[in-house]
Amino acid sequence: MSITEQYKTLRTSVGLHTPTGPLVRITGDDRLEFLDTFLSRASDFVDPDTTRECLALTEDGLPLTIFLHIEREEESWLLPRTAIDAATLATYLGNLETDGDLSIEIAPEGWGAVAVEGPLSWQIAENLLDFDVAGLVLHAVTDVVVPGAPEGSKAWLARVGTTGEYGYLLVSNVPDLARTYLLSRATELGGQAVDADALARVQAEAGMPYYAMGVCHLDVAGGDLAWLVDWQRIGEFQGSENLPTPVRDQRRLAAIALPTGNRPEAGQTVAAGDEEIGVVVYVTPSANPDEELAFALLDAPFWTPTLPLTVGAHDGTTVTLPRVVAASSLNKLG
Repeated sequence: MSITEQYKTLRTSVGLHTPTGPLVRITGDDRLEFLDTFLSRASDFVDPDTTRECLALTEDGLPLTIFLHIEREEESWLLPRTAIDAATLATYLGNLETDGDLSIEIAPEGWGAVAVEGPLSWQIAENLLDFDVAGLVLHAVTDVVVPGAPEGSKAWLARVGTTGEYGYLLVSNVPDLARTYLLSRATELGGQAVDADALARVQAEAGMPYYAMGVCHLDVAGGDLAWLVDWQRIGEFQGSENLPTPVRDQRRLAAIALPTGNRPEAGQTVAAGDEEIGVVVYVTPSANPDEELAFALLDAPFWTPTLPLTVGAHDGTTVTLPRVVAASSLNKLG
């Protein structure tokens, strides 16, 4: 299947993908206190069986990765949303204060995650639930049984995605069986497994280019990541002392649409007339035949939508996100 066909799959039916980041399992009575030492959002009011996204910062206050934090009754799980390997993650977590009742496992043996996203993905989820699919609300988690799994196997399903379409994440200790099952159900619905490029384009159009682009080369304010920080929390966390409060009139990440075929390159200069006002930091894969889409760090106020700009040798326009109306927003669950 071409990248355009895979893109269409995510927009019209259901695409399956396997998160590449290593899972982290944290257990012990002091696990939430540990999470508070480095996650950008406080854990004070986190309920069991819920999910949320947080930043992890370096000591310098710069983003390291975005974590999906999944809180269960007796354990916490982290899934990196941006590229990071197990060794880097082990070094980062190992340098934090780990006293108390705490156990940390990076890439716990036998466990894995697989995801389905798209307007029909709920039809897969409903076959795993013993209650109405609409009852699994956004960011909620519930235990499930993977069909054909050995007795005693563990699995849970989170209603959480990355594309703006309906999305579900299945974490289990039978990951191969889980993937086979989800793929077979996706195929029955006209879906398929999708590659990283098609997924990245839909994510970017939904306003989340960070998953594929990464965040290590950005700062929180310039990368427009301030919404991932709990600015009112009590107490310091990793990097917080070097984290400046964002201000309105500063360089910021913005989306730029260009005509199909006029694909810029990362590092190219962005100009308004004869004035250089920014630089391209990420160009999305050419999966949507309607246009090219790039992201640039632009000086204020040039990140304002609908401004005509020159990107390298190409004409473009700043645009708002989401760029495409998600089909899921027009269709009810169930």
